[in-house]
Amino acid sequence: MKTIKGPAIFLAQFAADTAPFNSLDAIAGWAAGLGYKGVQIPSWDARLFDLRKAAESKTYCEEVKGTLARHGLEITELSTHLQGQLVAVHPAYDAGFDGFAAPEVRGDPVKRQQWAVQQLHYAAQASAHLGLTAHATFSGALAWPYLYSWPPRPAGLIEEAFDELARRWKPILDAFDEAGVDVCYEIHPGEDLHDGVSYEMFLERVGNHPRACLLYDPSHFVLQQLDYLAYIDHYHERIKIFHVKDAEFNPTGKQGVYGGFQSWIDRAGRFRSLGDGQVDFGAIFSKMAAYDFPGWAVLEWECCIKHPEDGAREGAEFIKRHIIRVADRAFDDFAGGGADRAANRKMLGIG
Repeated sequence: MKTIKGPAIFLAQFAADTAPFNSLDAIAGWAAGLGYKGVQIPSWDARLFDLRKAAESKTYCEEVKGTLARHGLEITELSTHLQGQLVAVHPAYDAGFDGFAAPEVRGDPVKRQQWAVQQLHYAAQASAHLGLTAHATFSGALAWPYLYSWPPRPAGLIEEAFDELARRWKPILDAFDEAGVDVCYEIHPGEDLHDGVSYEMFLERVGNHPRACLLYDPSHFVLQQLDYLAYIDHYHERIKIFHVKDAEFNPTGKQGVYGGFQSWIDRAGRFRSLGDGQVDFGAIFSKMAAYDFPGWAVLEWECCIKHPEDGAREGAEFIKRHIIRVADRAFDDFAGGGADRAANRKMLGIG
């Protein structure tokens, strides 16, 4: 068995224009001071990272790794959540997602999608240059506006959406395969890949592509009321990235899963800082250890109540407490009899 690496932290929610959150060197010093050992880098944030430069220059990648190493940190993965979202956007969300793209392609869905695909190709090469084996992203969505079956969906609508999603992602998956890097989709409401069944629909259409893997985040499953422990049993072979994020679901007589269009503070389902929600992380870390999860435990902080710096500080200790140093021998070795095959056959009465 493997001991999970960590604690690590996803920097996306902390990057800002003020020190120490406005440069990779400064934010690395801050994270290391809290006890983190790794950082997951949002590839779209130019204050921290230049994705195209990383794809084109191994020297730049060595400089990035050196900056982190001075603080005792490693890169866990790169993230293209925003760019991955733009690989597939339903027209209803054009305006909402346009801000995720480079200014020169905004307002043009075709050019925006081409830009997003190029970003993913850069991410594959940059990950290889950095010596990484997994990459975090979103799938994007064409079918999401039709999630609930009213009005009744016309026959073939969802199938066509997933066929097209697979057509767009297959060349990207092939590029990551050439780079030796797994694409790990965060299964997330708002994406067409939002639960196990939808992931399997996609996986079938990309021919069970070996690089079409998973980012596991239990918080989204709490809000959907999906069994997040059984999910690990089903998909552990595909889970290559782990976001440690808490959540709670407290339905009332007035609202449930859909949240009644309320702000996060007033929703039945809310993301919380680690330890303040309902996720059974003891059970999760046990399952991940038992299944030999090969990666890092990465804090993704999102909370509608607690200050982010408090969440980050508490999160480092929370993850550290939950990482299980796996055993290097069986607990009952002391009682072993050291039998051989002949002795075993004798014990079974078969001579």
